[in-house]
Amino acid sequence: MPIVYKTRTQVVVEEIRARILSGEIKAGEPLRQAALAEQLQVSRIPIREALLQLEAEGLVKFEPHKGATATEISPNLIDELFELRAILESDLLARSIPLLTDDDFVRAEQTLAQLDAALQSPDHAERWPELNTAFHTCLYKADRPQTLEMISNLNKNADRYIRMHLQMVGGIQKASSEHLRLLELCKMRDVPAACAELTAHILHAKAEIKQFLETNRS
Repeated sequence: MPIVYKTRTQVVVEEIRARILSGEIKAGEPLRQAALAEQLQVSRIPIREALLQLEAEGLVKFEPHKGATATEISPNLIDELFELRAILESDLLARSIPLLTDDDFVRAEQTLAQLDAALQSPDHAERWPELNTAFHTCLYKADRPQTLEMISNLNKNADRYIRMHLQMVGGIQKASSEHLRLLELCKMRDVPAACAELTAHILHAKAEIKQFLETNRS
């Protein structure tokens, strides 16, 4: 396996992203560059660069006279993110199924096994969204680079909600069976049924997350 070298900014991005997604940094909490630089023992330059990258991912926003803050959890944003995912991913899956090979299915099965193992351990919660996205990506083989890039960005923006669904809304109990059903339909080359399963999988998660937020707000 090749050695992966990370820049200081990449390390800072990953640390701040992990703190936001884990809830250690609360939504709406100011992100003071001086304090973060001291905590992470770096200068303010990689902190500033990291916050700009996280802004592009939708996890941070800059406001006049306030600076950077972790983004608020928004029901409207949940609707937009998950509905766009359903539209784009089901279209990409439909185009991909005829192109999928036995090797692709093996990779999908291996990734699903890794995801299922990680889901059994709260200590591996930081890997859940990554492996969830990796499994779905195994099934997206159509040559649609712009669509893949948009889906990747949507998944980054939805990371905190995916984690919430798996960790707090009971998604762990459903994820394995739904993923297996999707994979089997892809193997059968049943495009309409596979796309319907994927759409339901994404939109059910959206509905459950919103219900969880509404229950805890009331």
